[in-house]
Amino acid sequence: MSSGGTEDTEAITEAAPATPRGRGPVVAALMLSMALAALDGTIVATAVPQIVGDLGGFSVFSWLFSGYLLAVTVTLPVYGKLSDTLGRKPVLIAGIIIFLIGSLLCASAWNMAALIAFRVVQGLGGGALQGTVQTVAADLYPLKERPKIQAKLSTVWATSSVAGPLVGGLFAGYVDWRWIFIVNLPVGAVALWLIVRHLHEPARTAAVPRPRVDWAGSLAVFATATLLLTALVQGGVAWPWVSVPSLGLLAGAVALACLTVVIERRAADPIIPGWVWKRRTIAAVNLALGALGLLIVAPTVFLPTYAQSVLGLGPIAAGFVLSAMTLSWPVSAALSNRVYNRIGFRRTAIVGMSVALAVLLAFPLLPFPGQAWQPALIMLVLGAGLGLFQLPLIIGVQSSVGWAERGTATASILFNRQIGQSVGAAVFGAVANGVLASRLAAGAGSGAGPGLPGDLDGVSTALSHPGSLSASSEEYLRRAVDAAVDHVFVGAAGAAVLCVLVLLFIAPRVFPVLPDE
Repeated sequence: MSSGGTEDTEAITEAAPATPRGRGPVVAALMLSMALAALDGTIVATAVPQIVGDLGGFSVFSWLFSGYLLAVTVTLPVYGKLSDTLGRKPVLIAGIIIFLIGSLLCASAWNMAALIAFRVVQGLGGGALQGTVQTVAADLYPLKERPKIQAKLSTVWATSSVAGPLVGGLFAGYVDWRWIFIVNLPVGAVALWLIVRHLHEPARTAAVPRPRVDWAGSLAVFATATLLLTALVQGGVAWPWVSVPSLGLLAGAVALACLTVVIERRAADPIIPGWVWKRRTIAAVNLALGALGLLIVAPTVFLPTYAQSVLGLGPIAAGFVLSAMTLSWPVSAALSNRVYNRIGFRRTAIVGMSVALAVLLAFPLLPFPGQAWQPALIMLVLGAGLGLFQLPLIIGVQSSVGWAERGTATASILFNRQIGQSVGAAVFGAVANGVLASRLAAGAGSGAGPGLPGDLDGVSTALSHPGSLSASSEEYLRRAVDAAVDHVFVGAAGAAVLCVLVLLFIAPRVFPVLPDE
């Protein structure tokens, strides 16, 4: 295939098989399955005060999210390979069942330690949901129609980000926090029934031997990612970055990574095959989606803090500022095929990330304290840019491989995005804490005002009780938070630059597109 944009468009146009019938129930099942995973984080976050009030364990409640994230991330490549080896249907069924068992156990938890352990069980199922749903969606639709199903799945995420806090608050405030897990059971049961009844895969021929599962490689990948993510998630929170636990976990992750490479090179059918990084298309998208994971931490983690601490909004209003991005993202993704059909996957992604880069650099230029519509507008444009960036790359990778490699390829890029988010949370958290610490020290030395907190933990407490601060101290703290978030967005802009450079210098000018099966 030659390297011009026209050839890319022609390849996309030619690969258009007849539309299969009977996809509606399967699509409904995929959307319900995705909703289980998408709602999980936002609905639990709202109920944390009630959970802690009932079970205790305030010092470790962050593991309700970290444990789930760890389990999802480390199992993504394992489930991806299993879906290529055993088929999508058994992996998706197993994932739903494990997720529902975890939900039932979470609803019956008797203390915080048990709830954290059961959240890990949920995450073991969530890893199958996230990767396999995306793979089945690519299997169901030919290339020209894939933006339709991807837009539907993106809409599920957008709706969940808005509805999750509301539903979680209603359950926690008017019923019981345990219902946030019980509600998964009927939703998952319907999805499971639809998958069992309506998802049909091609029968395997007796002449084709079933490959062996690389269990040793799976365990090595799981252990390596667990140590790495634990170090990133807990570093600077549970213990200092330069400490025995952090250094020990990072050293252990490096040692296990070397062991994983040795195991995978010797495996007959490795869980992470070498072609994932040897093919320029997949390698470039892995790096680009990893950088996207870094970038996305800025708006999702730090914008609500900015909205509440700098703009003075309540939690619900702060959530709506962020929701502007989640509303424009699926719309942009749904329309992205009109762009990449004309100019190709790579150029479309470059355009999208260039828009995102401009928006991220514009954020520090917002006036202080500003109005809520200003960051909301920025998030609206950011979502539009990221919709043009992410979806064409995912579809481009899925279209460059056959059925037998699609699960592994999809899980690979999702795995790298999750790793990027974990790294971003650690790096940008350190950046924000460093800026705040320096501002607090400078304020204490210059006599900026009475009542300034002496440590980082006291910043949010002081701003939530403004009566304890003088007017000058309150404004100083708000400016300090504003400066910290500005630095985070500049760092996110650096991640956007990395995305563009990867696409310019590593990704092929034209993604290879295989005929639809």
